[in-house]
Amino acid sequence: MATLGGLERSVMSLLWDSTEPLSANDVRDRLGEDLAVTTVLTVLSRLERKEMVRRERSTRPHRYSAVASREEHTVEMLNEVLGTAGDREAVLARFIGSIPDSEAATLRRLLQK
Repeated sequence: MATLGGLERSVMSLLWDSTEPLSANDVRDRLGEDLAVTTVLTVLSRLERKEMVRRERSTRPHRYSAVASREEHTVEMLNEVLGTAGDREAVLARFIGSIPDSEAATLRRLLQK
């Protein structure tokens, strides 16, 4: 699983929240930071190499969208972390023990389905 830097996380957050693919200019404008479009294009290219974004080449300017949803990405990260754990049961027990009661109730409900 690819790790993300701060700007990459911000770009991914925009793409996950968007209902449509975004151009590099759209991303730059929505970030609200003083960034050059070339910087945004570099970040988008890196994310594309990490297979996190898809570039639509059929239009100009190119438009970018997330390959997977935020939830799917989070599940991949959780599975990767659990995969490296020596004792998965201990990790899961600590995780479940650390969540609020309302989330524990949700987890119990989901497990019963």
